[in-house]
Amino acid sequence: MPNTPSSQTFSYHQQFTVPFEYPVHFTTDLFNPTHPLLAETFNRLRENRTHRVLPLIDQGLAEAQPQLPSRITDYLRAFPNQLQLVHEPFLIHGGETIKKDPAALDHLLQLLGHPDFRLCRQSFILAVGGGSFLDLVGLAAALIHRGLRLIRIPSTTLAQNDAAVGVKNGIDRNNQKNFLGAFAPPFAVLCDFDLLNTLPDKYWRGGIAEAFKVALIRDADFFDFLCRHAAALKNRDLPRMRELIQRCAELHLDHIRLGGDPFETGVARPLDFGHWAAHRIEVLSDQTFGHGLAVAVGIAIDTCCAADLGLLTTNERDRILQALHEAGLPLYTSLLEERNAQGSLRILQGLADFREHLGGNLTLTMPHSIGHQTEIHEMSTAQVEAAVGLLRRFAK
Repeated sequence: MPNTPSSQTFSYHQQFTVPFEYPVHFTTDLFNPTHPLLAETFNRLRENRTHRVLPLIDQGLAEAQPQLPSRITDYLRAFPNQLQLVHEPFLIHGGETIKKDPAALDHLLQLLGHPDFRLCRQSFILAVGGGSFLDLVGLAAALIHRGLRLIRIPSTTLAQNDAAVGVKNGIDRNNQKNFLGAFAPPFAVLCDFDLLNTLPDKYWRGGIAEAFKVALIRDADFFDFLCRHAAALKNRDLPRMRELIQRCAELHLDHIRLGGDPFETGVARPLDFGHWAAHRIEVLSDQTFGHGLAVAVGIAIDTCCAADLGLLTTNERDRILQALHEAGLPLYTSLLEERNAQGSLRILQGLADFREHLGGNLTLTMPHSIGHQTEIHEMSTAQVEAAVGLLRRFAK
């Protein structure tokens, strides 16, 4: 019997499950040598070995807290039987603009690949800094030897309650947010609230926006907390901010663990509520409009659109906008009204970007009453135009 294409075909269906596990700790005074948490974190797998560690610090953080590099060095040297300091801490530029610097990733890869460091897949990168810095370092760590062990120590409210506790990292290319990136869970995340003491207000408030985002679609009680304490959070009430960070991080971690799609292979990204506009605002501002503040404006736009669709009442809409305002978050920027040569709002490109990123079918998560969520698949130009007009009037 002659061979046919079908008779020559052999298929084997490969399937396996790999568990991912990483702890997220919240503490203070992390780099005090009498505080064992960091040393214990390196050894959480109970390996009988000395762990090689290369510390990297966000330069902006080091400038705000000049004693930090020496404190980290002293801490690592205080455990000579457990930890081997590969090199004293390197200072790496952070901030939103670093994610679009084409030379930043290559420079970091060359640094980490220095032959004297002899980094291997059991070596640790200790990354201390803000969300953009952690994105850059996380991508580099994921690429080298297909994955170095990464311990994230986030230093901003947004990084502690959102960016650092997840499994993603990425940098911007081709005028698109996070065009290059990888899903790479960290080895551990340690949030030291003392690192927030020197945080500029712009970055302090950025984390508040992400808390509103997740509260509006997941937790009405948390939203009530944000409303009650909006002014205190704006005015840097650290105990209230600690509550916000821990609850917000918990909600993000619950979604990653229980949402059924930790690596975002599906058509929806619930935790990107408000982000289609936010990402575009960042691009239009050439990354000068901080991510958290852009998210606040994006939440405001989607809130207005949700009310227009009947998903929120006008009272709920106004309560949300008022709470954002009382927390010191922007609801409007003139970037929303920039138009292209055809007269269309440039912000609408954000919808096209999301549609393309999701495989051609737009899926946006929206609040359906406060604390609950639904998905929509269309948002009209007229709805966005109306939302921008309403926010302009509200801002005035």
